[in-house]
Amino acid sequence: MAQHVRQATEATGRTCLVAMDLAGPKLRTGPLEPGPRCVKLRPHRNALGQTTAPARAWLTAAEDPVEPPEAGMAALPVPGQWLRRRQDDDIVLLHDTRGAKRRLMLQAFIQNSSPPIGFIATADKTTYLATGTQLHVHGVDDSTHLGELPQTEQSLVLHRGDILELTSDCSPALLAAGPVPRIGCTMPEIFDHARIGEKVHFDDGRISAEVVGVGPGTLRLRIDHAADAGSRLRAGKGVNVPDTMLPISALTEKDLADLATVVELADLVEMSFVRAPSDVERLLGELRRLGGESLGIVLKIETRQAFENLPQLLLAAMRHPRVGVMIARGDLAVECGYERLAELQEEILWLCEAAHLPVIWATQVLEQLTRTGNPARAEISDAAMSERAECAMLNKGPYINDAVTVLDSILRRMSDHHYKKNALLGSLHSWQPGDQR
Repeated sequence: MAQHVRQATEATGRTCLVAMDLAGPKLRTGPLEPGPRCVKLRPHRNALGQTTAPARAWLTAAEDPVEPPEAGMAALPVPGQWLRRRQDDDIVLLHDTRGAKRRLMLQAFIQNSSPPIGFIATADKTTYLATGTQLHVHGVDDSTHLGELPQTEQSLVLHRGDILELTSDCSPALLAAGPVPRIGCTMPEIFDHARIGEKVHFDDGRISAEVVGVGPGTLRLRIDHAADAGSRLRAGKGVNVPDTMLPISALTEKDLADLATVVELADLVEMSFVRAPSDVERLLGELRRLGGESLGIVLKIETRQAFENLPQLLLAAMRHPRVGVMIARGDLAVECGYERLAELQEEILWLCEAAHLPVIWATQVLEQLTRTGNPARAEISDAAMSERAECAMLNKGPYINDAVTVLDSILRRMSDHHYKKNALLGSLHSWQPGDQR
């Protein structure tokens, strides 16, 4: 990827810097026991419950599986010899996991080859399939069993007032192990430093809890915030502990191993979950050791501790010739509260302006436009606010080209009205005769 950027830079004559991120010590929930190996096929229905389109699945050879031709289509592995005997419009009869009689209609899928590389199976009724489900071909004495399906992802359903045990044991947690659900946490330091009354947030703040009990390798949490119908907590979701002072470095062993590659390929290194000046000093020392003194560094402000220590962080970083700051608004909002985010981002902008340091406005900028091609109204105003920073960051998505064009248009227009935190009070163009902007 870095090579492609360099080639594009040379071809266009325009500067484009490569930034690489050091992931840092991100707290996450541990694994949950996997669910059964099954697949649900569900047809589309209208408001009256009438089927408008059948469910579609992909029948492929278990020995040499082929990716489904459509995104999101379930793959059903079967023995290759049995599959090669199938024909267009074959009907496969089965009893699903509930004992319900179901049938699948087969349609050959040919792609520059003969015989077909697979079959699209359609079902008019909701069908639950599991590993080993017996398949019978209608009118032909030719049966087989469904091959091994992937295990389903499970989750804990949590309601306000529920008790949850967070544990240092990161073996897959059993969902039916007792009356109190349990889940692991990937960072054992939290269990030595968390105190009763401190807050714990899960999954970008979708679930919030308070520590009500502390034990060896265990925190007992009471759920304070969840959806009315309950919120699902899955494995690998982020954990934020804004009240807990964790004595951990922002540079993990993996970050130190990755840094050599960063120095070789990148122009900027972004430091995640920086908390204290000692984190910055350690990064600068590692860059000197690797000969990366010319590399720019970006401090990602995404924890409460980072915000509270921001003056000291900037003083430590300004010993380096190339420094920037990223307002990582996702984790920062979870840690400090969404209602404070507007105030915090303004204060970060002001402090960095006083220090003459550039700022990156990040997290969910034109996110809906990038994902779906249609922007939300409020995110247009948010993108306009990014004019107050030196740079705006867009996330990946299928409509990223459209998002870049829209963001460029917004910032060009706003540059006539605003420069950083100062209103320019220029003349208004919208009502001038002949204006086509």
